[in-house]
Amino acid sequence: MASTLHTYNFPTRIRFGPGARHELPTELTALGIQRVLIVTDKDVAQLPWFPELETILVASHAATFSGVWGNPVVSQVNAGIDAWKASGADAIIAVGGGAPMDVAKAIALMANHPGHLFDYEDGHSTRAIDQPIPPIVAIPTTAGTGSEVGRSAVISDDDTHAKKIVFDPQLLPKVVLADPELLLGLPAKITAATGMDALTHLIEAFLAKGFNPLCDGIALEGIHLVAQNLKACVDFAQRLQAGERFDEATAVAHLAARGGMLNASMMGAIAFQKGLGVTHSCAHALSTVYDTHHGLANGVMLPAAMRFNLAAEPERFLRMARVVQPGATDGREFVEWIVGLSGAIGIPASLGALGVTSDRLGPLVAVAIKDGCHPLNPRAVTERDFHAIYQDAF
Repeated sequence: MASTLHTYNFPTRIRFGPGARHELPTELTALGIQRVLIVTDKDVAQLPWFPELETILVASHAATFSGVWGNPVVSQVNAGIDAWKASGADAIIAVGGGAPMDVAKAIALMANHPGHLFDYEDGHSTRAIDQPIPPIVAIPTTAGTGSEVGRSAVISDDDTHAKKIVFDPQLLPKVVLADPELLLGLPAKITAATGMDALTHLIEAFLAKGFNPLCDGIALEGIHLVAQNLKACVDFAQRLQAGERFDEATAVAHLAARGGMLNASMMGAIAFQKGLGVTHSCAHALSTVYDTHHGLANGVMLPAAMRFNLAAEPERFLRMARVVQPGATDGREFVEWIVGLSGAIGIPASLGALGVTSDRLGPLVAVAIKDGCHPLNPRAVTERDFHAIYQDAF
């Protein structure tokens, strides 16, 4: 990968390339930002490059809030709001994967809005989002949710684990600094789970009901990037974890693969403005009932969900199959490719491997049927269908 940085807007201004993080002071100055609160998770805050990032900011760094972990919940947001009020900051820098990105957006929303976060739940709001929202600058460290280019935040209730979505165009970060160097140390399991999250976004966006050829094109190219780079990223991560030291050519190839997945992740988040589908509804239920990592839940459910959808969109499945295997003649080959990729990168082959038991299907179905993603699935999904999909995933 060339060291040159690239700029593209969808509509967020994205600066992509190795070393993009070093442009942070310049971008803050251009936005007129004086003092920042960094929002990240407890693991990212321990990484060796994180103090360097704080040093880059020098005078503009007001404080760091690193009280994010797992699937983000309201109590983390509330702690972040306290940190925001104490910091005297006028902007937020979100650093990390989907969890700190979503918490950062929720903090920004609540900085000037009264009441409870869930008062602003998308589609069920009891209060208007009518106050200024502080600007957000995003620096992703995983290639999964693509939340850095999204207008929404997904936050769970602490007690019920039910996921709620808050949405507003002002939650879209002003600038994204997409630096693949920050992904080089990502463990193999996290690389695999977040990569399957990105793939699920791309596939479900392409299959979602509705007419949006722009999203369709982005989704297909994103699937191509995943096919080219995800397994390579996992392999590189496994070799590093085993203590292997890379020569220059291998290091360059690793950086290029991470860059490919970083773009695929953002493309998935851009494409799914068209919609998502049944895989996400199943995964959201797993996160609610079992607190399963979202990307891992998507990865485990994706084959069964796509077997369910195949009959509804055989031509679209064939188009996806030809993206990953140019000689494909049947859409079923795409489902087979998903299964093969999942196995190759270590995604568990069944719900049982996640500790899910068949006697808990009722609670899973009860959550999944109420989820807002499956109405745009290309095939209508009933409670009986959800039972069958979960059974298939066993």
